Order: sequence, then C-alpha cells, then structure tokens
Amino acid sequence: MKARRLNLLQCSNSKRASRADDRRRHLLDVSRALFVEHGFHQTGVAQIAAASGIKVGQIYRDFASKEDIIAAMAEVDIRDFLDEASLRTAVEAQDKVAIRAWVDRFVSIDDTVEECRMFTEILAEVGRNPRIADIHRRIDQRMRQCLAATLEALAPASAGGEREALSDLIMMLGMGMMIRRVIDPDRDWAVIARRVGGIVDSQLDALRRDGAL
Repeated sequence: MKARRLNLLQCSNSKRASRADDRRRHLLDVSRALFVEHGFHQTGVAQIAAASGIKVGQIYRDFASKEDIIAAMAEVDIRDFLDEASLRTAVEAQDKVAIRAWVDRFVSIDDTVEECRMFTEILAEVGRNPRIADIHRRIDQRMRQCLAATLEALAPASAGGEREALSDLIMMLGMGMMIRRVIDPDRDWAVIARRVGGIVDSQLDALRRDGAL
C-alpha cells in the first residue's frame, strides 16, 4: 500500500511538472509572437497574459521579468541553432562536409524579417540593459566555442589567432545580414547568402593554406 501511494505521488508530481513545462512553452511561444508583432518594448506582461490566457501572477511565478522571458527564448533558440550534439558527432567523425554545412547556418536566411527585427531591437538593449547584455555575452561565448571547434576541425594546422579572427568575421557577417534584412527586406537575400558563403569558403581556403606553410 505504501509503495502504491508513493507511485501515485510520483505520478502526480510528474504530471504537475509536465503541465508547468507546457505552460512555460506556451508563454514563450505567445511572447515571441507578440515581440515580433509589436516589439519588445511595446509588449507588456498584461498583453502576454491576455494573449496566452494565463494570469499575470502565474506569469511572474514562471518568469520574474520580461528579461527572464528573453533569456528562456534565447536558450531555446541557441540550443536549436547550434545543435551542439550533431556538431560534436561530426567533429568526432571528422566529417568535414557536415562540419562545413554547419558553418553555413551563421550566414543563412532562415529567420523571417520580423524575427530579424525582433533580434535587432533586443540587441540594441545590450548597451542599456545589463541583464540583456549578460544574455548576449553567454550566447556569444557558446557560439565562439562551437566555431572554434569547427575551424580547428576544418583547418587543424592553422594558428589559433587566425581561427579566432575568422570566427569573428563569420559572426559579423551573419549579424550584418540580419540587420541589413531589416533595413532592406526586398533584396534577393538568397543570392547574397550565396555570396557571403563564398567569402567564408575563400577565408577557409586561406586558413588552410596559411596552416600548411
């Protein structure tokens, strides 16, 4: 009987945790949609509550502030974007085709213009909001670590400083494309993405040549 009560309690706790996870995911999805449509500053917690059907008090129990919502959204996005498990598998297998394809995600145009607009608005907060700045620093560090692993795998004989410089260039190109898409959304960005990918290829070739000298 005692074991049965324990099992029922564990089952109940598991269901509550599952409902809480579902609620938080729903809040993040609704918040993202509102941030994209109205902007980060123009979206208040009351709007999120109205759109999600979740009371303001419960939202603050799940996320203490809008910055906490941004932090949770960023964690989901960076986890999906980096796909570190797949990258690690490719590096361990020395699958250079898969590794090179992974680098292309930095200069792809998968995000919508609205998502790029939300990104640039939140990015502008880095200079004003210490919490947002800390989120971006942590994301930047993870991206640098992953790029360092890819470039070492693609050009193992190259100098570490040169790989770091190329990592910076790749990240700058990707961020620049997102900002330019907000400014000029009607350009043929598929063509531009191919051109930027060509720049990355040429720099990788140069990195390999320098390492072979």
